[in-house]
Amino acid sequence: MRLFELLLFVSNIGLFALTVLLKKGQRRISVFVASGIATLLMVIHLTVEGYRVQLFFPYCITIIFLAISGYSYFKKTGPKKIPRVLLGLAYTAIATMLVVTAGLTYAFPVFKLPEPTGEFKVGTQAFHFVDPNREEIFGDARGSKRELMVQVWYPAQAGTGKYAPLIPDTQILSYMAANYGLPGFTLQHLKYVSSHAYSRAEVSSAQTSYPLILANPGFGSSRFLHTSQAENLASHGYIVAVIDHTYNTFATEFPDGRITTSSTNGLFSPDHDYRTESGNRDKLGKVLTDDVTFTLDQFELIQSGQIPSHLKGKIDLGHVGVFGHSIGGATAYDAAYDPRIAVGIDLDGALYRLRDREGLRKPFLFMNSQSEFERLKKVLDNHAYTEAELKRMGNTKEWNDQVTEDKKLELERMRESADSGGQFLYIENSEHLNFTDVQYISPIFKILGITGKIAPERANSIINAYMLDFFDMYLKNQGGTLMKGPDSRFPEMKFGTSLL
Repeated sequence: MRLFELLLFVSNIGLFALTVLLKKGQRRISVFVASGIATLLMVIHLTVEGYRVQLFFPYCITIIFLAISGYSYFKKTGPKKIPRVLLGLAYTAIATMLVVTAGLTYAFPVFKLPEPTGEFKVGTQAFHFVDPNREEIFGDARGSKRELMVQVWYPAQAGTGKYAPLIPDTQILSYMAANYGLPGFTLQHLKYVSSHAYSRAEVSSAQTSYPLILANPGFGSSRFLHTSQAENLASHGYIVAVIDHTYNTFATEFPDGRITTSSTNGLFSPDHDYRTESGNRDKLGKVLTDDVTFTLDQFELIQSGQIPSHLKGKIDLGHVGVFGHSIGGATAYDAAYDPRIAVGIDLDGALYRLRDREGLRKPFLFMNSQSEFERLKKVLDNHAYTEAELKRMGNTKEWNDQVTEDKKLELERMRESADSGGQFLYIENSEHLNFTDVQYISPIFKILGITGKIAPERANSIINAYMLDFFDMYLKNQGGTLMKGPDSRFPEMKFGTSLL
């Protein structure tokens, strides 16, 4: 809880305790004073911190106690004797509301992102790009030109004022909640979560230019869910552009107020056979890869001044990297066939378009969750699945055999990248969403197994350290220490490259 949220909640507990523990004659003044203090704390909280639906019950409790105690104090006569049963029900209701409030604020905290570890302050700016050469094939905008929102984080001069919010496009929060199967109001408090970047700050003059890294969120995700990774890289001297792949995000808001939501779900259905499903993934992947190519084109125009921006002349286009999570990781790999991109990182993403071309002969880092590593290890070990295992997985033998065939080709691609200077790693006790800022949204996700047993802060620090070390090695000709093998500082990171 934030400070005044906590004080308001504690004051409610105090009100409840005074009412239960004090005798009737002792309550009148004590409860009235305590109600006044609780009301003052509520006003300060609402003014300074802002309304939260998770604190609905404390708001009600505070107002009700103030009204009843105020009436009792100024009337000078207490209320009529309340039957013991009704009083017990009232006390039970208040206690229940306080317990529910504690649970809600624990489940949906106003969390703090980890601070970037580099020496640079961080600036951020959003760009709206329209591709005149591609027609949209998804959503309601079919036939119109493909549009993208791209959020950029970069090394900045000392910023002034407040940090930008984590999610400035607050209209998308209800769609974000729906994406996780939650009521629309549930995640509205995320508008109070701050980033560590200053909006539109001046680019740092400490260097003449900075390497560019293009980043890709996963299926149904958002550019904002890679903020901590982007900020950390920017603080170490990178310009990081995270692409919202329109219609593949849970929601994207454009400058004119239009909001697009995910409409690529229809490509994937349990009614499809494996080859149809795989072909649809390749179809989506082609669009995502083309988004990266187009975005890189736009940064060339920004660098030359053809698109006005304070980033003009500051982008080192001779040193370009790419990364992504889930299908965004596959996008990073596929986009890296572009000769302008030197190196990339795939965060727990299965590759697509595997048969479209020869292997990628570039350094590529594959950083997996423990669950994904275990699946790949079974392929490497030629594991024969039993009927019980297939049933538990919801797969048929035919489907699983085709998955295994593709995974073997994927592992061959990974081996080729490792031979070119890459690595194949996994993090113990991690799950798929530990590679995004989703892991901070709720501790309940860990309990449900949506994120792994590893603490979010620890997972983030490990991922950021290895990403930075890999990009530094190939884009700045420095670092590379962590790529040499296991490090005692990060015992959770395991090397699987030799298995390839």
